[in-house]
Amino acid sequence: RLGMLLANRAGGGSGTSAGRRGPYPDLGELLPQWLAAAHAHGYRAPAAELPALLDAARARTDLRAQALALAGPRALWLARLNPDWRFALRDSAHGVRPEQSSGADADAARQLWEEGLFAERVALLGALRRHDPAAGRELLASTWRTERAEDRLMFLDALRQGLSAQDEDFLERALTDRSRTVRATAAELLATLPGSALAARMAERSRSCVARDRLGDGGLVVEAPHACDAAMQRDGLVAKPPSGRGERAWWLAQLVEATPLGVWPERLGGLSPAGIVALPVADGWRDDLHGAWSAAAVRQRDAQWARALIGPPTAPLSEGPGDPAKLLTVLPERERAEWAARFVSTHGLSEAFRILGVCGVPWPSELGRAVVDALEIARDAGSYPWSFSGVMGLAERCLDPADAERLAPLAAVREEGSGGSPGAAEYWSESFHRLVATLRLRAVMLDELRPGTDEDAGGGGRGGAGESAG
Repeated sequence: RLGMLLANRAGGGSGTSAGRRGPYPDLGELLPQWLAAAHAHGYRAPAAELPALLDAARARTDLRAQALALAGPRALWLARLNPDWRFALRDSAHGVRPEQSSGADADAARQLWEEGLFAERVALLGALRRHDPAAGRELLASTWRTERAEDRLMFLDALRQGLSAQDEDFLERALTDRSRTVRATAAELLATLPGSALAARMAERSRSCVARDRLGDGGLVVEAPHACDAAMQRDGLVAKPPSGRGERAWWLAQLVEATPLGVWPERLGGLSPAGIVALPVADGWRDDLHGAWSAAAVRQRDAQWARALIGPPTAPLSEGPGDPAKLLTVLPERERAEWAARFVSTHGLSEAFRILGVCGVPWPSELGRAVVDALEIARDAGSYPWSFSGVMGLAERCLDPADAERLAPLAAVREEGSGGSPGAAEYWSESFHRLVATLRLRAVMLDELRPGTDEDAGGGGRGGAGESAG
């Protein structure tokens, strides 16, 4: 099965014209699910498939974590022999043992840090940060001044793993780095630490920009910064706005985004996030302020603020300043799916692709029904079927495979409606046929991986708990 998925063979041949996917499953799109399921069951990839698996992971970054986990130590050995696969040394979590932060292994780790390839050094730093964040930070600090700017940026990004208040002093020093991108990354990391000195500085600046209107309607009044001074730029603010954005609005957005969200209830009379978001904002500053709060909610993973800012699923996406798809990622998976189901039921599928893309797999039954119902409505209305090809592709990968037989009647060819697009009925039938066939295939391939099946006994692809990693 892995060989078939890697080869991306069509199930029986497509026989379709250019631009049409045909009625058969797209095997390459099922590869991420197969890798995740195989890894969850404790399988390892057959050695003969490792080159193809590494090639696939090189081409698609979304496959790398699961592919490298399934490939195991042999993939790292191969990666040292082929420059095309060096990404595995950088991305793998298996290159360093936990005990390498002490004793003789610490000496070996330091030697690798000082003499290894860049990809090996990134992997080493990432592994140390997972096990012993302080050891990783100290190793980075030992050579920080001699590293190239582009390497400092990559190393600094690795500090996201295990980030804590103990990293603050190092990151504060990085705020004076000669590279603007390094300074910006250090400021971003510090802003995610609510107790950091940078967060306190940003909060103090933001407090002077936003207040309650005590003489008017009790809403919010905004006084955006009139300048972006050197201290603000040192703390990560970019002085020059992007094209089409006003300077003051740009500076305000950056300040508020970097301010801990816990500041605002205290600043604005003890209101909850929902109460704050409901307040009117004077002089046209609402979108700038809410957009910055939305970015802060995503950065700080604050579900209460995300819930308040995303608003009801009955509102059109165009009415909100924040990105609903990003805000949804902060919410618990079940709540995310419920919001998406109500959105699709209200608005249909024209704006739903990004919303559906952040929901967990498989979709819960409520979301699955909403999507299928919306697809049926679009078909019955004579809509252009190719307009929904993206959503149909998501449905193939995300609907519960158990729904296959229930949906099979949708694949029947219907008569062309008088107001429909020419050829639409055949295209819809073909799309639903592929949907059902893909769900059936997903059910089979996942069942093949379950322990206790016949494939388990004959394949020899499953490593026992005591098997040597070598």
